[in-house]
Order: sequence, then C-alpha cells, then structure tokens
Amino acid sequence: MVTMQWNNEPPAWQPLPNGLHLTTGARTDFWRKTHYGFIRDNGHFYYATVTGDFTVEVKITGQYRVLYDQAGIMVRENESVWLKCGIEFVEDIQNVSAVVTRDFSDWSVVPLLQPPVSIWLRVQRRAEAIEIQYSLDGNQYQMLRLAYLTQSDTVQVGLMAASPQGEGCEIKFEDFRITKSG
Repeated sequence: MVTMQWNNEPPAWQPLPNGLHLTTGARTDFWRKTHYGFIRDNGHFYYATVTGDFTVEVKITGQYRVLYDQAGIMVRENESVWLKCGIEFVEDIQNVSAVVTRDFSDWSVVPLLQPPVSIWLRVQRRAEAIEIQYSLDGNQYQMLRLAYLTQSDTVQVGLMAASPQGEGCEIKFEDFRITKSG
C-alpha cells in the first residue's frame, strides 16, 4: 500500500474503498504562463511519491458545471515540471485533456460530444516518457498522448482536481491504483 498525502487539500473530501470523493475549492488550478500569462499552483493533488517506472489507473465521475472544471491524474516533479490529464469542461462539453508543463504549460483536448458518465484513465511512465490512455467503457483504451516529462527518477503521482473559474464541483475517483513496473 502506498502512502498518500495532499498538496492543497480540498475543502471537503472523504476516502472511499480504493478511491476518493472530493469537492474542489473555488478558483483552483494548475497552470504556468503560456497564453494566459499567469501561474497557478493551488489545485488539489492527492499523491504518492514513486521511483522508477509505473502505471497509474483510475475511474473518474464528475459533476462538471463551470468552464475548466477538471479532474484526473497528475505526475509531478515540482511546481514547474508536471503533467495533468483527465476531463476538462470547456464550452459546456467534457474534453479529454492533457497538459504537459516544463516551465511553460501546453494544452491538448479531444471533445467528447456524447458526455460519458465516467472516464477511465491509464498513465504509464517508462523512463522520461509518459503515455496517456483513456477509455469510455473501462475496457478499450486509446492513446491520447505520448510526452517527454523528466529524467528525474522520483516523481509524485496521484489524483488531481480543480475549478479554475467556478466555486467548486464534486468528483469521485474509483479503482485507483499505482503499479510499479520492472
């Protein structure tokens, strides 16, 4: 069993068997510089410290309401080197989203025109590379992104949620697991 801890604990949360239920705080986010010109590092991140290669998986069900409400997986070396992926609510549509940050954040999205009740994520780390996969049924996964993140052997890995423009939203994470590779 991995030891989990908070970076920016949300206003309300409770553990679930093999998961977590939380309500995000108002005006919370993770972002660095690009396009908007600001830095935000006050989103909620429930993580374990992991060394080497791993796979992290989770099922996410959210009550997304306001622009940029989000929930997913985060892999983080520090405040300027991290990746977050999952659902991000944009223009009243759930989008599968990935942000890779190495001092500057980038952003890619895939709109889900038929909003799913839940999404399943799988993130695999192999050395400096991170592969992000998602599923709408928990069985068939497709790749969203393959990205370079960091050469650091030790990173923080876990669950991320934020409400950059809203007053908060409810998120349920289920079937969360981190599996060491090799």
